[in-house]
Amino acid sequence: MKQAPPAWLKPATDYGPLAAFFIAYYMSDLLDATAVLMVATLLALVVSYAWERRVPVMPLVTAAIVGVFGALTLILQDETFIKMKPTIIQGIFCVVLLGGLAMGRPLLKPLMGAAWSMDDAGWRKLTFRFALFFAVMAVLNEIVWRTQSTDFWVNFKVFGIMGLTILFMLSQIWMIQRHTLPEDGEASEDGPASG
Repeated sequence: MKQAPPAWLKPATDYGPLAAFFIAYYMSDLLDATAVLMVATLLALVVSYAWERRVPVMPLVTAAIVGVFGALTLILQDETFIKMKPTIIQGIFCVVLLGGLAMGRPLLKPLMGAAWSMDDAGWRKLTFRFALFFAVMAVLNEIVWRTQSTDFWVNFKVFGIMGLTILFMLSQIWMIQRHTLPEDGEASEDGPASG
């Protein structure tokens, strides 16, 4: 029987690189913090694979973008690339989710289906809302890094994006509850079973 990963694994691999980036920035500068972020992201992938024998798609995509934009930042000594990274990641997630919906596949369902048991209409709505959220966050990151100081942008990247994501998730609870399937899993295609 496969051993379940420890409870600390997902938070550590999801937020550990971000914490390392934040600490490194305030101990040194953005270029050093970028190098630390690249190493921490790679380490998070290795730890995740060691425990689960697989790497989820979204962290893998994020790690690839961190690698490319981090390398460009360090090689060219230009902070612009690492500041654009959240824009690119959020933009890719938006396009992928909208593309999935266009093909009739709400791609959040295979990613989050273990967390929530919803009908298909609920998954379509949640996927569309996440896509819009990612689009807004991409635009917001562009506005922040282009108009504010690097200190402000780093704090926005670490705390602002996380805080806005939590608020967004909380705002979706009511919709998720409306589309939650009954315990026995019997529901129609577009809504919970009525009786």
